[in-house]
Amino acid sequence: MGTLRDLQYALQEKIEELRQRDTLIDELELELDQKDELIQRLQNELDKYRSVLRPATAQQVQAQQQNLVLQPDQHRSKRQAISAEPTACDISDLSHVTLPFYPKSPQSKEMIKEAILDNDFMKNLELSQIQEIVDCMYPVDYGKDACIIEEGDVGSLVYVMEEGKVEVTKEGMKLCTMGPGKVFGELAILYNCTRTATVRTLVQVKLWAIDRQCYQTIMMRTGLIKHAEYMDFLKSVPTFQELPEETLNKLADVMEETHYGDGEYIIRQGARGDTFFIISKGKVNVTQGDSANEEPTHLRELTRGDWFGERALQGEDVRTANVVAVDAVTCLVIDRDSFKHLIGGLDDVSNKGYEDAELKAKYEAENAFFSSLKLTDFNIIDTLGVGGFGRVELVQLKSEEAKTFAMKILKKRHIVDTRQQEHIRSEKHIMTEAHSDFIVRLYRTFKDSKYLYMLMESCLGGELWTILRDRGSFEDSTTRFYTACVVEAFAYLHAKGIIYRDLKPENLILDSRGYAKLVDFGFAKKIGVCKKTWTFCGTPEYVAPEIILNKGHDVSADYWSLGILMYELLTGSPPFSGPDPMKTYNVILRGIDMIEFPKKITKNAANLIKKLCRDNPSERLGNLKNGVKDIQKHKWFEGFNWEGLRKGTLTPPITPDVSSPTDTSNFDSFPEDTDEPPPDDNSGWDFDF
Repeated sequence: MGTLRDLQYALQEKIEELRQRDTLIDELELELDQKDELIQRLQNELDKYRSVLRPATAQQVQAQQQNLVLQPDQHRSKRQAISAEPTACDISDLSHVTLPFYPKSPQSKEMIKEAILDNDFMKNLELSQIQEIVDCMYPVDYGKDACIIEEGDVGSLVYVMEEGKVEVTKEGMKLCTMGPGKVFGELAILYNCTRTATVRTLVQVKLWAIDRQCYQTIMMRTGLIKHAEYMDFLKSVPTFQELPEETLNKLADVMEETHYGDGEYIIRQGARGDTFFIISKGKVNVTQGDSANEEPTHLRELTRGDWFGERALQGEDVRTANVVAVDAVTCLVIDRDSFKHLIGGLDDVSNKGYEDAELKAKYEAENAFFSSLKLTDFNIIDTLGVGGFGRVELVQLKSEEAKTFAMKILKKRHIVDTRQQEHIRSEKHIMTEAHSDFIVRLYRTFKDSKYLYMLMESCLGGELWTILRDRGSFEDSTTRFYTACVVEAFAYLHAKGIIYRDLKPENLILDSRGYAKLVDFGFAKKIGVCKKTWTFCGTPEYVAPEIILNKGHDVSADYWSLGILMYELLTGSPPFSGPDPMKTYNVILRGIDMIEFPKKITKNAANLIKKLCRDNPSERLGNLKNGVKDIQKHKWFEGFNWEGLRKGTLTPPITPDVSSPTDTSNFDSFPEDTDEPPPDDNSGWDFDF
């Protein structure tokens, strides 16, 4: 029998062996993660090159021999935008909404909280929001072999499993099994969507659930209450009292909460600092000492609502006193750089030219001409595009064949089924009033018993998406031109308090000169200057983090999408993507700094993309005190002829071949509309337009 020392030695060896095994497992897991990322990147590259490098079929070879041109391969399909139904509760009533409360044991509360913090998406929420979600979750029980979620069904609940085991399958294939402490179904709390997998119970299970409406109320309410509290704090500081409301709004957005423990120095006398503090919880002691050896003299005590360090915002950064936390203290903090970028308010970049008398007369004459037209005055020439909403047709005025237009035809039933009436009305009003050379004009709308019709200017240069698909990617200078067109469109819209929310190559169309214009204003909304909106809107790869996290968003979300567009035009693929929307959102929440930029993106382009894609909306270029001018003056745009772009004298990088007003050769071919027209009984889904 071994001695105690032998046993201790053997135990030490075992512990060391286990430690080495753990290290090896960690290394292998890391390697697996890296390989997963590589597979995803290669898959994206493969999708990109398939569209231009697919092996020629016998039919294509034969066509080439006969000098025929076929449509390019369309493996890379267009992305569908997503929009939640509008928020049910009024923002002004949020503070009075009573949330449901379901009692739970301390163990259940802790288990739900841990499950949320372990979830890739929900771990990004603030602790106060997680606490409210825990309180609002209600119990749900299922027996063995029960179906909790059915693939393809529409869902609105997210679940946390406390007891039991479930199996997850997709298209009949087993994906995994899940046990207690796991969150599932989380995409349904963002917007109305179909379930992407089936979840069945293997044994009896106990779950906790929360629905989308309750979750979104929590997210909106906590954000609004906190923002109002921050605004009150800022308004009580004399330094800030003269600042305009919109600047204070931005300061409130950029302020960060910092926590300190008992006895911790927040500021140390003699140190250099560039930070200003407002106490939101707790109290601090302010002390001052004449020499290093002497005990500091107590000057005063500061509590909630008091502030210190304001001189640092002006540049006097040597601290003249100590500030020490008493018990737990929470401060709202802003640094000098953020302060300097924001002070100065919003720059009005609107082009007021359209208000002058000559242009006003022109638009009045235009309105008179179009208001006299009827649907029967047009012939359909060809289809320019097809989407979930309906179709876009090229139409010709029968009385004047040189005049052609794009007619967007929307199915009323589809609009009502997806609860998009408000978005459609907003699209009509915004486009009717938009008089910019970088936005497609809407001249007139019509409706009949089944369809809505939007008569727009025809841009026959084709979609930017099609050109990008066929070329793979664009050069730096080509990308610069199209990005500049979008910057001009955004400057115009944002000055009017309008947010666009669906930027992507699919929504940029070239006119016959080759200039890019924004089209499809289905998600645009007039929110006013420095106001926010909460409806989840956009295309998954392009949505900003604050939209995903339900924090409320403003025009700065458009600048985030501008950075994504730049990256996609330069490389052919957006920086954030995943096999399904939820995985895409999780990658977005990790941030732009986690993305490895390919070498073909120049240093200046990468710098601009990263400044546009800052996680904090208040820090994004375009949303600082100089507004859009900060983008126009960025190094990447050095030497760019903005004046030539505005006047239309700048030569575009790609000049489309448009032979006549009826030439649709720059668009893909689409099959004829074979949809059965909706029934005549439309009383349930008719609405004003």
